[in-house]
Amino acid sequence: MIMHKILTLNNISVAGLERLPRDGYEVASEIQHPDAILLRSFKMHDMAIPDTLKAVGRAGAGVNNIPVDKMSAKGIPVFNAPGANANAVKELVLAGMLLGSRNLCQAWDFARQLEGTDEEITKQVEAGKKNFGGFELPGRTLGVIGLGAIGRYVANAALDLGMNVIGFDPGITVEGAWQLSSSVEKAPSVDALLSQVDYVTFHVPLVDVTKNMLNAGRLKLMKDNVVILNFSRNGIIDDEAVSKAIKSGKVYSYVCDFPSNLLKNHERVITLPHLGASTREAEDNCAIMVANQVRDYLENGNIKHSVNFPEVKMDRTEGYRLTVVNSNVPNMVGQISSALARKELNIIDMLNKSRGDIAYTVIDIDKPAGDDLLQEIVGIEGVLAVRALA
Repeated sequence: MIMHKILTLNNISVAGLERLPRDGYEVASEIQHPDAILLRSFKMHDMAIPDTLKAVGRAGAGVNNIPVDKMSAKGIPVFNAPGANANAVKELVLAGMLLGSRNLCQAWDFARQLEGTDEEITKQVEAGKKNFGGFELPGRTLGVIGLGAIGRYVANAALDLGMNVIGFDPGITVEGAWQLSSSVEKAPSVDALLSQVDYVTFHVPLVDVTKNMLNAGRLKLMKDNVVILNFSRNGIIDDEAVSKAIKSGKVYSYVCDFPSNLLKNHERVITLPHLGASTREAEDNCAIMVANQVRDYLENGNIKHSVNFPEVKMDRTEGYRLTVVNSNVPNMVGQISSALARKELNIIDMLNKSRGDIAYTVIDIDKPAGDDLLQEIVGIEGVLAVRALA
């Protein structure tokens, strides 16, 4: 039996690692010549990529810490765990709305600073509580920018709390739309959404188009006393602009997961230490999902929830499986088929899919593929990786 080597670059939940049976997988934080890497927040950009590497699994949703383009060029799929931490982040967003609306952190800090007898403290409480009055959620409007798994959870939960919800996501899938309540209003643009909301929460990746998505110009479009929430990625919101907007009275409060010297002591800002997915359940769910995906790829060549490869699933036959990753250019399948024919190998089943610049082919053949065949296929111009599976 083939022994797959898995390198872990962060602590990965035991619940996930248990999905990799010990009779077929060697898992360690220090291991030579790994077949796959599992990680959470470790930054791989400056890391030397082992020649043996076949897959990368991120136990979470964002992949900013992984050089995805470099992986694609080497024919390596990068897997993530979209939706596995969605409930954890949703709960934190809901908590953030309450923290931002009811001044709970400021009030708690006030209460902790009280001194004197209990009678004196009671008098101070009655005199000071007026400084922490807030407002309720029902009837107010929440804007959700990004309607992936987390955004949908947040939108649906806010409706249950009696809020009005407006969403924006030009890339929402049909499957995603089915999971979103029909009561969520669709915004035609970010600007149109921002002009209508009392609260706004962001659930988008940090890419060029989302960097400083909420800036000074867009803040001017918003209602006064808006509550801003960011549990997505640092950099999506222009913190300097929000700080100025708080001081001018435009923004009521800002709740985010990304402390900085500018924000951490700000009187109207609540910063948390990147707690979005920090629950036992989320860590287990992410690890289980990504371990299952990496295992299915190593053993069967199937791909699910990859950020750079097409989704491919082909049931195993009684034949011998071969997988090929190549640049998405014409006549690649023809050249691969011709190479098989020259070795007198018959194709039992085949599936070819592409995504952007990457094409991926899974082939079941009637006899094992020899090293000479693998060398011939990898020698075809445009082929990035070839594997013969047991």
